[in-house]
Amino acid sequence: MNRRGFLQTAGAFSIAFFESRARPLSAASYDAFEKSIGELQADMAAGRTSGAGLVRFYLDRIAAYDQAGPRLNAVIFLNPRAFADARALDEERRKRGPRGPLHGIPVLLKDNYETKDMPTTGGSLALAGAMPRRDAFQVRRLREAGAVILGKVNLHELALGLTTISSYGGQTLDPYDPTRAPGGSSGGSGVAAAANFAAFAMGTDTSGSIRIPSSHNSIVGLRPSAGLSSRSGIIPFGHTQDTGGPMARTVSDIAVILDATVGEDPDDPSTAAGTGRIPRTYTASLKKDVIAGSRIGVLTEFFGETPEDREVGDIVRRAIDDMRTQGAAIVDAAVPDLAAQLVASNLLTQELKFYLGDYLKNSPGAAATSVEDLLASGLHAAQLQGILDIASAQPDGYLGSDDYRRRLAARVSLGQAIVKVMDANRLDAIAYPTARRIAPVVGGNQVGSNAGLSAQTGFPAITVPAGFTSGGFPVGVELLGRPFAEPTLIGLAYSYEQATHHRRPPGSVPRLGATRPAAAAAVSADAADGEIRFEVMATSAQAVPPSEVPFGIVARFRFNERTRRLGYDLALSAGSREQVAGVYLHRRTTRPNGGVIHILAKPFKARASGSVTLLEPEVADLKAGRCYIAAVSTDSPRLSARGNIIEVR
Repeated sequence: MNRRGFLQTAGAFSIAFFESRARPLSAASYDAFEKSIGELQADMAAGRTSGAGLVRFYLDRIAAYDQAGPRLNAVIFLNPRAFADARALDEERRKRGPRGPLHGIPVLLKDNYETKDMPTTGGSLALAGAMPRRDAFQVRRLREAGAVILGKVNLHELALGLTTISSYGGQTLDPYDPTRAPGGSSGGSGVAAAANFAAFAMGTDTSGSIRIPSSHNSIVGLRPSAGLSSRSGIIPFGHTQDTGGPMARTVSDIAVILDATVGEDPDDPSTAAGTGRIPRTYTASLKKDVIAGSRIGVLTEFFGETPEDREVGDIVRRAIDDMRTQGAAIVDAAVPDLAAQLVASNLLTQELKFYLGDYLKNSPGAAATSVEDLLASGLHAAQLQGILDIASAQPDGYLGSDDYRRRLAARVSLGQAIVKVMDANRLDAIAYPTARRIAPVVGGNQVGSNAGLSAQTGFPAITVPAGFTSGGFPVGVELLGRPFAEPTLIGLAYSYEQATHHRRPPGSVPRLGATRPAAAAAVSADAADGEIRFEVMATSAQAVPPSEVPFGIVARFRFNERTRRLGYDLALSAGSREQVAGVYLHRRTTRPNGGVIHILAKPFKARASGSVTLLEPEVADLKAGRCYIAAVSTDSPRLSARGNIIEVR
């Protein structure tokens, strides 16, 4: 499919597919709710369901809860071949038997894993027209194992944050509290697994992006050892800290997925380090008594000292007490100068300009060719402005600089310090809260991450559900191990999980047909008090640079400053709807173009109405005349009609 074809059909197909699935399950339909991969496989073997039946089950849930109901907004693209792929695998099973434990099992992928038959946007409008030439290594392995690629899920755009908002996908919500973000950057993956939108999901982790959303969604997430799982075909953040890994509802599922996705890849030289260090199967570690006799170090420094850290810290302390009850020896662990070592070894933004820039430059159909070009285009979420500015400011020769070499050396020193503490105390793992705080309310920033220790050493870490706050929000406990100690971590996590069973599904997305809690009443955008009405015309002449597009949009707005609700009605003023891929609200900062703050209509159907709630900084920008709307062309996201919003008073 060419770029224009994709831009015209991707959004429309996804919405139509959702609508076609929006029907209740029949009484005889198979119920896969909360079932593990092993249970699903047993039911397929017994003829109680099929791969196609599982696809139907998960699509029904996506239709009911992702784009309807609580509107979690996790799924951004569905595979049009999912049913056909599942039926082909069902026929293969009938003739030759299953390939293995993932045969016919549906999975959702974070949309920074390349797929040769689906778009890979990274959640960015700048990549909306890019189609990869091949699958990422881990995607290829999943297909070979018989998994059904159900579709792609939202992420914090380009994996550059922890709250899962993107210019292409919008804001994803946490099913345990839809007023809050789901963690990130793999928030769509966390929500998909927690809400039973697929049997499991795949995420990526540069500094917490698997583990934080796993903690916030009461699921299990594993960041593998550096060199265990290939990064080839994953949109890069920084090669030193990037990795990809599984996110699932149970530890046993993590072991099954890991078996299928690890291994040496010539396109990722780091995977040579895993040669000879991968067991025959990680499922051999799934023993309930593994934790008895183990030694667990408690990193008290990571529990925090402020009152805001106390509730999560207390839950994780109880989790560690449970491990003690199971027979583990609990030892206080302290790493000298840990805070300073974490600062010295951090490479979170230093590589971004170079590796992401190379990816953009070499992606056919990408609408930006560098980080600076991405900034200038405005084809990104406004929340990325800060991190992209920092990355863009790196001098061109930085990867050969003394500072870069010092940071790489500091990573080695930090790893040596961790191993020294583990050896001195004969530790099997080190435990601490995955994040010291629960997820922020939408629009806020995630604080309290403990993700750097694993990311900045390359050591593996697994997070497991540890319980819930008094308000019902999930909390995870993280276990860190030595390099390639995944079997040990999986064994400890499984023992703890089986003894405690803290995982429970979110109440906002129950079994289909069950009674859901009443949704909160929507705030009216039409309240008369303090309402300001204004109209904006979007034309090609106002775009920066001006675009030769044949369409225009008229937008009529209603703004209520008390509620911060911005209501809108959009209509074509020229051209046809087939020429418009979507309409977006942007805000400018230091450049003529600025990032997306809200998706107003995608796809655009000649007319659209709705309302959005602005954050306080967005209200200030709207009132100051720093906002504009852009209607994006189906030919390229770089071509648009624009309408500047003057000061709103």
